[in-house]
Amino acid sequence: MNIGNLIRVHSAALRALLVLTVITGLAYPVLVWAVAQLPGLKDKADGSLVTVNGKVVGSSLIGQLFTDAKGNALPQYFQSRPSNAGTGYDPMASGAGNLGPESIVDTPADPAELKAGKAASEAGFKPSLLTQVCTRSYGVADTEGLDHNSGARPFCTSDGVGAVLSVIGPRDATGNVTHPTKVVSVNQPCETTKAPFAATYEGMRVECAKYGEDYTGGQIVAIRGSAPSDPQVPADAVTASGSGLDPDISTDYADLQVSRIAKVRHISADQVRALVKDNTSGRALGFMGEPRVNVLRLNLALDQKYPSSS
Repeated sequence: MNIGNLIRVHSAALRALLVLTVITGLAYPVLVWAVAQLPGLKDKADGSLVTVNGKVVGSSLIGQLFTDAKGNALPQYFQSRPSNAGTGYDPMASGAGNLGPESIVDTPADPAELKAGKAASEAGFKPSLLTQVCTRSYGVADTEGLDHNSGARPFCTSDGVGAVLSVIGPRDATGNVTHPTKVVSVNQPCETTKAPFAATYEGMRVECAKYGEDYTGGQIVAIRGSAPSDPQVPADAVTASGSGLDPDISTDYADLQVSRIAKVRHISADQVRALVKDNTSGRALGFMGEPRVNVLRLNLALDQKYPSSS
């Protein structure tokens, strides 16, 4: 290729680069921004921000916690669902806990570090998804002033951990233990429980788990227990969303909180339910998903109409 052709080729490439830069780097972003400023679109493009007296208090698309500095639920407000996004509803750390249905065995804490004053998480404790659900269920029941049985869920112990056994012994061709020689409640360490949730299993005494012992060789068996299949505490009260930023809760979870809100704000339950209804959205397109309640808007409506001194 001679020098003339080389100049023409590079000149054409440079012109294409400049034209595409103007189109994709300038014109297109300006066009998208201009469209976003149209009435009906501007609010969504700006992040669906919610303001009170000119001050931004949140977004209707991103949930937030209604807790005190210690993480305790503020009783005068409806509570959001749990969040695994950072320390809770952190838009910069959106994500799930990445634990699935098979996450039923906890990683125990080192008892020596617990005695030294460390928190369970600092001592190596990692709760399974099942234990997280069990613990949260009893926590919600306590927050709402319900009796202990109201927080009960299938496959949970009465002390709020997964009701899971490691059954050790010879197995048949399908992998099931035929004659148990040892049975251990793996999520109930001896340091934290007086007695396992079950006294016996198939004629064998159930033992509490001892730190440092390996029970993975046993058959892991989850015990359903006598809890109702339709727990009083709804699923979204004890599980986080995939993004960790869900701003809504189910109507069931909202209804569970009505009595507490009414009592703290000294109003009737019917007055609270009316506000819940006003802040409830129906199914998308009339048939997708379930009705949902926006927690931020509902709490703002409560503060505006029935201010609390709490």
